[in-house]
Amino acid sequence: MELDFERCYRAVDSRDQRFDGWFYTGVTSTGIYCRPSCPATTPKRRNVRFFPSAAAAQSAGLRACRRCRPDAAPGSPEWDVRADVVGRAMRLIADGVVDRDGVPGLATRLGYTERHLHRMLRAELGAGPLALARAQRAQTARILIETTDLGMAEIAFAAGFGSVRQFNDTVREVYAAAPSQLRTARGGRPTPGGAGTLTLRLAYRPPLHAAALLDFLALRALPGVEEVRDGTYHRGLRLPHGAAEVALTPADGHVSATLRLADLRDLAPAVARCRRLFDLDADPAAVDGTLAADPALAPAVAAEPGVRLPRAVDGLEMLVRAVATQQVSLASARTTLTRLLPAAAPVDGGLRGFPGAEELLGLADGAFRMPAARRETIRAAARAVADGSLDLDPGGDREEVARRLLAVPGIGAWTAGYVAMRALGDPDVGLTTDLAVRRGAAALGLPDDPSTLDAYAGRWRPWRSYAVIRLWRAA
Repeated sequence: MELDFERCYRAVDSRDQRFDGWFYTGVTSTGIYCRPSCPATTPKRRNVRFFPSAAAAQSAGLRACRRCRPDAAPGSPEWDVRADVVGRAMRLIADGVVDRDGVPGLATRLGYTERHLHRMLRAELGAGPLALARAQRAQTARILIETTDLGMAEIAFAAGFGSVRQFNDTVREVYAAAPSQLRTARGGRPTPGGAGTLTLRLAYRPPLHAAALLDFLALRALPGVEEVRDGTYHRGLRLPHGAAEVALTPADGHVSATLRLADLRDLAPAVARCRRLFDLDADPAAVDGTLAADPALAPAVAAEPGVRLPRAVDGLEMLVRAVATQQVSLASARTTLTRLLPAAAPVDGGLRGFPGAEELLGLADGAFRMPAARRETIRAAARAVADGSLDLDPGGDREEVARRLLAVPGIGAWTAGYVAMRALGDPDVGLTTDLAVRRGAAALGLPDDPSTLDAYAGRWRPWRSYAVIRLWRAA
């Protein structure tokens, strides 16, 4: 990723928070790196270097600024938009794949050798996969140090470090303070909610239209899995090491996240999935700027800036939802989907994650309450996910996933597009055959014939998925 010095320096000089997460400012005279909006005095040009990632700044021997907390900045929106290997790798690293499976596991998932993957990431980000994962471990460790009363050894392994010594060395190097000093600096705040419960702030680039986000999720909420209550979205999760529950409350400048984890090793993937679900790494200025150029959408963009694309915490769940919604209303589909849940209801009365592939394959025919062809479509997809031939994780190859989905009987272009938009995070899916999209287009005075609308939607590239959300709202 090439960084233009003049443009980056202007962003730092104006403390432009829109660039937080896009790049990091290294100050050689102080040995620290900051986010562009750091309130400290603007450093002199000769003392500044710009880095495309926090890991690159750390590899250059710089420590994180204690004032602006660059490790807490929103992620780069580039990794949501890009469908290439580097973008896929960044999404998988954020989900903790390197911590669980190592660099060999990451390379296998992406279909490249470790050496070639390292070379690509170094060229784009100034750091290889181990350094990028290490930067994430450091951030996870800091969250656990400051928000829990866990012992340092427990935190070290929960954050993904191989040893306590590695944990201590990394924290000292990144934050210029021992782990015990970070805990002392937190001011003795108590840990709310008991063991395994964390509350943290998820940053985003403003604006964020929270009402649109919560409205969308509430309309599709499945009882027992998720609910929207008093301005907070509650959701059960299935994570690599166990179950979890999360409560997400949009606030000014951040989303407050309360996580209840069965295993603290799942903190990083839980945070990554919450950020993905609420689309918190998006660049709303870029999206709204493109859509507002269309006179038909301009009034809606002006009235509701920052409408996000609600994504998914589970790719298979989103595919099952899409199949169940084919040719029926949302209310009918929700009733059908709810009937899949009681077989694995949580014993504590809380929320649980949507059934996984093995659970779906174990359900009797009577649990589906849908046409036999649709039931077999879901089972075929679940078998493909279970045997690894269909990768619906955010790091999946979008073109390959679409090809494999279309090969499953009962899955057509609409279903594949819906999965690409919400499960894989593709920002440029038109869904112009969707009935609600066509109704929304008609309400805004746009053509509602699928082929004509598809041609018209070309002006919304590369953000057609966001236009779909606005058309659904208009409908």
